[in-house]
Amino acid sequence: MSAKQNFLRSRSSDQSGHDESQWMSVSDLMAGLMMVFLFIAIALMRNALIEKNQIKEVAVAYQQNQVAIYEALNNEFKDELAKWDATIDKDTLSFNFQSPDVLFDRGKVDVKPRFKEILNDFYPRYHEVITNFKSSINEVVIEGHTSSVWNKGTSSDEAYFKNMRLSQGRTRSVLRYVHELPEIANDKKWAKRHLAAVGYSSSRLIENKSGEEDVKRSRRVSFRIQTNAEIQIRKILKF
Repeated sequence: MSAKQNFLRSRSSDQSGHDESQWMSVSDLMAGLMMVFLFIAIALMRNALIEKNQIKEVAVAYQQNQVAIYEALNNEFKDELAKWDATIDKDTLSFNFQSPDVLFDRGKVDVKPRFKEILNDFYPRYHEVITNFKSSINEVVIEGHTSSVWNKGTSSDEAYFKNMRLSQGRTRSVLRYVHELPEIANDKKWAKRHLAAVGYSSSRLIENKSGEEDVKRSRRVSFRIQTNAEIQIRKILKF
């Protein structure tokens, strides 16, 4: 074998060894990167699992709290519900007054005397019940609902907005009345932060079994409790 051939063979061998060394370095780098990505994936999965469990705990606590509030309200008012023509919705925690002739005069926003008598009895006791759950209550919304009916010759859109103004005025009247009750004088600061009045007009009608609007039942006032479960879940998702 000539010297030239030996030189080329030696160079080829060196080049092969160099390439092999380079390949091993790249392989080691790729293996290292894969391990890093694997650890990141495991960490993300772990955080997602923790987050999921935290949300589940909030949901379970919310459900238990929902039941506890409903049972407390039902135990306090079960003897008055029929007398007041009222109901308590277990799913929404709404205390519904459903007798429109007792609540307001047609087209008026002033609380009628009989409804004032009911509120005098109802609200101090209601406030006392929910006081035990203050830490989990975000807001108590006094809701005003109307039927879709208005004077003849009024379009459906006109009727909706006229009823909107009516329902808003009525809920403000109820809010002001209960806010001025002497029994809650020492708790007005909490009431100002957590009591709200909202008029929904005819957007949430009550229907009868045949699916038609129940005009009388649609005209109602509700005290609905909103818990802070959603806020707690948002905090978990944020952090």
